[in-house]
Amino acid sequence: MSKRDYYDVLGVSRNASSDEIKKAFRTKAKQLHPDRNSDNPNAEARFKEVNEAYDILKDPEKKAAYDQFGHGAFDGQGGFGRSDGGFPRGFSDMFENFFSDFSGGRRGGQRSSRGSDLRYNLSVTLEEAFTGLKKKVTVPTLVTCDHCSGTGSKGGSTPEICPTCSGQGTVRISQGLFTVERTCPTCGGLGQVIQNPCNICHGTGRVEKNISVDVSIPAGVETGSRVRCSGKGEAGTRGGPPGDLYIFIDVKDHELFDRDGSNLYCKVPVSMATAALGGTTEVPTIDGSGARVQIQSGSQSGRLMRLRSKGMPSLRNGGFGDLILELAVETPINLTSEQRELLERFEEISANNNPETSSFFSTMKSFWKGE
Repeated sequence: MSKRDYYDVLGVSRNASSDEIKKAFRTKAKQLHPDRNSDNPNAEARFKEVNEAYDILKDPEKKAAYDQFGHGAFDGQGGFGRSDGGFPRGFSDMFENFFSDFSGGRRGGQRSSRGSDLRYNLSVTLEEAFTGLKKKVTVPTLVTCDHCSGTGSKGGSTPEICPTCSGQGTVRISQGLFTVERTCPTCGGLGQVIQNPCNICHGTGRVEKNISVDVSIPAGVETGSRVRCSGKGEAGTRGGPPGDLYIFIDVKDHELFDRDGSNLYCKVPVSMATAALGGTTEVPTIDGSGARVQIQSGSQSGRLMRLRSKGMPSLRNGGFGDLILELAVETPINLTSEQRELLERFEEISANNNPETSSFFSTMKSFWKGE
């Protein structure tokens, strides 16, 4: 099944800015997160697709390669799971084959290679994102086989020179006027073959295993933030260095706060009497300390109040964002007879106390008259 265009996945145009791409990713990630779509069997696949698209388009170099070559630029490496990084395999082989004609080929073959990078998705609460945390995660990976010490050979025997390529790792095929160099099909480019493979890893030099990794998540992470754990990816082959583990963060929605960068937004209900007369009210803060704020008399629903440095830590600039409070004036319900009488009396003597109502009806009368 062919992959969808990454720009279509995020719902942005090809000339979208990095901020527009980031904003589109946040929106899609929240909509499609599996925790919010337990009844939708396709949600997880689409969530992975969105993350894969953002991982490519947020990186200027990867984006440029994708714009020029499409999905072929990454040879299937852009998504969840394993990726080797660097140039796509097809293009690196092409350049290598071209220059090998002048340098005499790859002497001795590629006897070792770096292990693949791994990806792990980690969900954290907004409170955990505020404070940062240390967490132990379990990751399925490939580790060096202890039985053969990663050689792939049984009983300490050593690999032999490949008879097909004579240890070069490549073979040359004539195609008309041209000679094309290809990876040796017998040894896979290693230049060596294993005649007596290890019984445990079957000659691969690596075995599957679950490993525990201690991860430090810094304060201020957002959905899409990435933490790199160097050397915690798959083991390399033939003694090659291991890959890296990348922890991708998803910050869960909060029942009180909405987040935009380092700023937090909270809707605060206030009684009709407090909004009219003024007063103080207790509001929550993400650090759990709470705060008392002064409500000015005559406050209307939708009025915004800002508490400086009561938002989230900023990973980029240091310091903290702000907490933005939006007042929501409540209309009382289940009135007693006494409360109803008082409100009716209040309404009778309040002709000049509702400026927005007066302005509205004045404009409406002018509209009817065609003025």
